Amino acid sequence: MDSITVLGSLGGLIVGIIIGRFLLKKVFSGEEQKAREKADIILKEAGLQAETTKKDKIIEAKEQLIKLKSDFEEEANRKKNQIVSNENRLRQKEQSLSKQIENNKRAEAEMDSMKENLTAQLEILKKRKSDLDKIKQEQVDALEKIANLSADEAEEKLVEALKDEAKTKASSFIKDIMEEAKMTATKQSKKVVIETIQRTATENAIENCVSIFNIESDDIKGKIIGREGRNIRAIEAATGVEIIVDDTPEAIIISGFDPVRREIARLSLHRLVTDGRIHPARIEEIVGKTKKNIDEEIVEIGEKTIIDLGIHGLHPELIKLIGRMRFRSSYGQNLLQHSREVANLCATMAAELGLNSKLAKRAGLLHDIGKVWHEEPEMPHALLGMDLAKKYKENKEVCNAIGAHHDEIEMTSMISPIVQACDAISGSRPGARREIMESYMKRLKELEELALGFDGVNKCFAIQAGRELRVMVDADTVTDTVASQLSFDISQKIEKDMQYPGQIKVTVIREMRSVAYAK
Repeated sequence: MDSITVLGSLGGLIVGIIIGRFLLKKVFSGEEQKAREKADIILKEAGLQAETTKKDKIIEAKEQLIKLKSDFEEEANRKKNQIVSNENRLRQKEQSLSKQIENNKRAEAEMDSMKENLTAQLEILKKRKSDLDKIKQEQVDALEKIANLSADEAEEKLVEALKDEAKTKASSFIKDIMEEAKMTATKQSKKVVIETIQRTATENAIENCVSIFNIESDDIKGKIIGREGRNIRAIEAATGVEIIVDDTPEAIIISGFDPVRREIARLSLHRLVTDGRIHPARIEEIVGKTKKNIDEEIVEIGEKTIIDLGIHGLHPELIKLIGRMRFRSSYGQNLLQHSREVANLCATMAAELGLNSKLAKRAGLLHDIGKVWHEEPEMPHALLGMDLAKKYKENKEVCNAIGAHHDEIEMTSMISPIVQACDAISGSRPGARREIMESYMKRLKELEELALGFDGVNKCFAIQAGRELRVMVDADTVTDTVASQLSFDISQKIEKDMQYPGQIKVTVIREMRSVAYAK
């Protein structure tokens, strides 16, 4: 029973497999038929599309060919026209050259004819000249027989006589001209100088060696003095001036020969009083800032000066030197005011004489520029100023005027004597200068420079009108023993090399500072 069942199951399975394969084959045959039909359709469409594309390409190629043919024909016509044009020009040039050759041949023929004529005329002239020379020689021989002199001797005597007569007339003429020129020159020079002086406004010298710092109340004096005078000592050490606090109500006197130092001290005091914090550290900070501000102010003064005078194109370093003139004096006369006055005088005088007034004004402003050069080498200020002007590319005439205004070099331009004359006019007028002040300031400057020549000296200030010299030394290199010896050496050097009234107190200050920061 089980065998039969199994055999029946196997037979059914085999029949099912055969039927399934038949059905699958039928199904696959149908799909294959559909795929073939679809492929045929795609092939037909591709053939149609390819045919269309082919026709389009053929049409496009034909159009391109037509266009190229048209362009070729146009280019060929253009070149053909150009060739025809060139042939016409060549034909015209050929005709022109032919005409020119014919003209040249005709001209050569005419020249040959003229040359023959000229040769004939030249022969005739030579013959006539020979005849004239014979006649002249005969006349000269006859005159020599009459005068008993040869032609050369007679010529020499005639020339000598004419020379003597010419010399006599020329001497008389030159003498008259010189006398007239002297009279006219004296009169004209006086006129130019007087008109120049009258047209230039002048001021009297007002420079001095003290500045007054006004305060609102005497209570502020105590703050400025500080505990045991430490604030005043700090200000004096930082600025190099002397602070005088006396019974003068609501005023403090700042004494010093250098106007720059006095101005720095005055502005620093003003800032300290306004701020209210007055102590040594704050004083050093304020003085440092004030010095920087003064440097900026110097530049502003220089720029304002050249703008007021209408001078352009100056080098920035020359502008700084002009600004420094404001804080310098020459024989008690403010150097900037003196230079401005000389510049205006030079411009006026040059205009009166018909010269370049702008160049003369430039030379007048810069003529004393050597007095404010910070290095102060051992050479006259006029030559130093000339070297500075050459260094900063100034005009040659301006350089010569600067160097020659005290006759250190030869004058080579008309502007140089004008600058010299105007410098003398500005300095010699009544009230312009005080030589006592200038010599006093020079002595104080020499006193400071003498002390600065010693080793270990950082700064040096002459105060008390030159009666005291305060010397700041480097605490790291100068010991207390050396400081004591240094004060003696400086005093002996002063006694040996300088002349001064009374006595000079030499104070050597050695300060040691220890600074630490808590972090």
